[in-house]
Amino acid sequence: MPKTRHQRRGIYLLPTLFTVGNLFCGFSSVVFSSIDRLETAALMILVAAVLDGLDGRIARLTGSTSAFGIEFDSLADIVSFGVAPAMLAFHWSLGPGRIGWSLAFLFVVSAAMRLARFNIKTSASDKRFFIGLPAPMGGCVLASLVFTFPELPDSRWVAIGLAVFVLCIAILMVSRVRYRSFRDLDLRNRRSYIFVLPIAAVLVAIVMRPKIVLPVLCGAYLLSGLVLYLRDRRSLRAGSRAAPEGRSTAVPEVADEPALR
Repeated sequence: MPKTRHQRRGIYLLPTLFTVGNLFCGFSSVVFSSIDRLETAALMILVAAVLDGLDGRIARLTGSTSAFGIEFDSLADIVSFGVAPAMLAFHWSLGPGRIGWSLAFLFVVSAAMRLARFNIKTSASDKRFFIGLPAPMGGCVLASLVFTFPELPDSRWVAIGLAVFVLCIAILMVSRVRYRSFRDLDLRNRRSYIFVLPIAAVLVAIVMRPKIVLPVLCGAYLLSGLVLYLRDRRSLRAGSRAAPEGRSTAVPEVADEPALR
């Protein structure tokens, strides 16, 4: 049965509401960071990441994607996963001082560049991967650490280590390191039920031990791209050694198709 005009308007509005929720959480995180409620600020970024993942998925499932939705989502993401994590890191470990201010700004720039890459993505791309650490995951890595350790020991070496860590995340966002997108996971497939149990187990683990499970999940995803990069480099070296024997040295080129942006 064809959809009425009212039904179509409701379908297009639904993903936009999730994007507004994402933007609200990002703005709330900035406010909470400014008044030193860091644990709550970190939680707002994590909630924003969930809403960001849902808006795109719902838009694709309902066939309600639009140019406005894509641009609006990217603008919301720069607040939730660029400005908000930078402010959180600044109040948590980077500031005060020019170095901390500069690193926080560098994180914002890296997130903006990562989102700009999504907006100019090429059509010929491998949907299984995207290039560079997605901005939402970069924000979640920082947020999960702050959520678990809201109060840091007064140590210069801890501050230096965390500053280097923030810098590494910023570099990974603008790097060419591949990360799995999971965009090829089709929930409309009849066999998609096999993913229900693992997803449910992860959700139960998060609810029971959020301050342990969240950093572990974010850290595992962060490292997965580096492991994939090392594997590709090893394959490239093996292909170079095999070249004199006439074997192919080509490694598939993966264009940028971020799923989490």
